[in-house]
Amino acid sequence: MSDSRNQSRPVARHRGEPARRNKSRSTLRRVASNLGTGQRMAVVAGVVAVFLGAGAATQAAGQAINAQDMSRTSESRTADHSAMPSASATPSASASASPKRSATPTPSQAPAPAPAAVAPQAAAPAAPAAPPAPAAPAAPVAVDDPAGAQAYAASILPSYGWGQGEMSALITLWNKESDWRTTATNASSGAYGIGQSLPGNKMASEGADWQTNYQTQIRWGLNYIKERYGSPSAAWSFHLAHNWY
Repeated sequence: MSDSRNQSRPVARHRGEPARRNKSRSTLRRVASNLGTGQRMAVVAGVVAVFLGAGAATQAAGQAINAQDMSRTSESRTADHSAMPSASATPSASASASPKRSATPTPSQAPAPAPAAVAPQAAAPAAPAAPPAPAAPAAPVAVDDPAGAQAYAASILPSYGWGQGEMSALITLWNKESDWRTTATNASSGAYGIGQSLPGNKMASEGADWQTNYQTQIRWGLNYIKERYGSPSAAWSFHLAHNWY
């Protein structure tokens, strides 16, 4: 009895499976006709899953679970690596904490550029120096030199037509008048010079330096004697009689 039952059940199952499958297919066709393209594809996928059977579904589920576990494991490893400082990160961190000096200075460390050399400007041509003002002529200094004055008078006596005999009379006359001093001045009359010209500026006819140059005074005096008395000896005779000449 037990054997016959066991054998009859599988047979019945196999006989009923085609009918069921046909019914399922017709049902799916009706449903698919009412669905859109996307929905049809979803239904087809479901049907394929049913035909694959429970074993294939279980295997797919296990693979999905394994894939999920592997994804979690990789994420945890990635998290661990990101939490732990890597060897390459340590130097950079230390470098950021204590930066090394670079061979090339940064803009803040770079020395200030040296100021550009200023091209020397061409010097303006110097204005021509003004000619120095002519120095004022030094005031002539009167020289009292009786010996020099007598020597000069003796040297020019021949030019007036007189011999050296007239020289002794001339020396006596002008010794009485001025002692042969260029600057001799008569306090009462104002007569001036070796020949005692009155006024003294009469001697300017012989030279502008009549006040300081005994030669100018001697030339004027000899001219005066020649014109008025003719000779030094005649002039001395007049002086003896009148105390002037």
